[in-house]
Amino acid sequence: MTIIPKIKCPRCQSLKLYKFGKDPYGYQKYQCRDCRRQFSTKPKSNTKRSSKHPRCPKCGKASFIHHDYKHYTNYRCSDKNCYHSFFIAKPTTIDNPSSSCLSGKSNFKRMRFPLFVIITALNLYFLNNSSTRKISQFLYITYNIRVSHVSVASWAKKFAPLFDSISNRLSSTIDLSSSDEWHADETVVKINGKKHYLWFIIDSETRFIINFHLSPYRNSNQAFSLFKRAKEFGTPNTIVTDRYWAYKVPVKSIFNGAKHIRVESFKDDISNNIIESFHKEFKAWYKSKRGFNCFKSANNLIATFAFFFNYIRPHSSLNNLTPAQVAGAKYDDRARSNWLLSA
Repeated sequence: MTIIPKIKCPRCQSLKLYKFGKDPYGYQKYQCRDCRRQFSTKPKSNTKRSSKHPRCPKCGKASFIHHDYKHYTNYRCSDKNCYHSFFIAKPTTIDNPSSSCLSGKSNFKRMRFPLFVIITALNLYFLNNSSTRKISQFLYITYNIRVSHVSVASWAKKFAPLFDSISNRLSSTIDLSSSDEWHADETVVKINGKKHYLWFIIDSETRFIINFHLSPYRNSNQAFSLFKRAKEFGTPNTIVTDRYWAYKVPVKSIFNGAKHIRVESFKDDISNNIIESFHKEFKAWYKSKRGFNCFKSANNLIATFAFFFNYIRPHSSLNNLTPAQVAGAKYDDRARSNWLLSA
């Protein structure tokens, strides 16, 4: 140890001092060599020294960087009696989810066919799991309007930004921070014959699809992207996932304070059956389309499916209300038809 001059012991005024670690607030501590008195250089005022690192959420004392990664930083408490480890996300380094990268038309202008024909075709496509050829046949038999099945497929893809803008406007009145559980899971879809992973996170009480993310990979970076936009709806009490390792750090760093339950078996008291049941509904719609042709069209179709699931389709388990209405969105059945036509 090095003897520090110029600083005197407050008891015996000795200059023979040793460095003796740091106090809980990060100030240097010393020990007198003569009288063994311990003291720190903390100012007499009660103001704490500002630190660029966050305080320990467990004891409120100073922390230091234990590990620094691309998407998050792992901090540890400076107090050896606590030594709590916690994670803080870096939002600027996390990639945006695919749900925020939509392309197409943002209005119904300059369309060849009447608007009610387009709306009818979209309802049949996303709500009734009908194929484009059957929708084309239905429009001809019912309204005597000849529409190619290629046109119907184009309508289903190109209006994703329009429905996303409506969703953003209505979701401003939705607050899911008081929700008990959010469920997250991933499923496999095929795009041009290649395996891709589709990540969903939904609310257990309202069945509201909070966010989705489509990616060719299955790792923690994709889980970060999924949770990044979901964080805008608040922080629930609990996040429920399966035992996959990729969820562990993103949940801790983004939803700091939320309890993470990793379901091991379907026989547990808390299971992931809610989102597994939703995956069955999605797969029933997906299989009728016989896969997707490209990433861009798949992303647009899934985004529009999520919009119809959240805001258009009434659920019998929710007293014939939509998930958005149960979550607090302010619109009724008549408005649901009108803002589609007036969009």
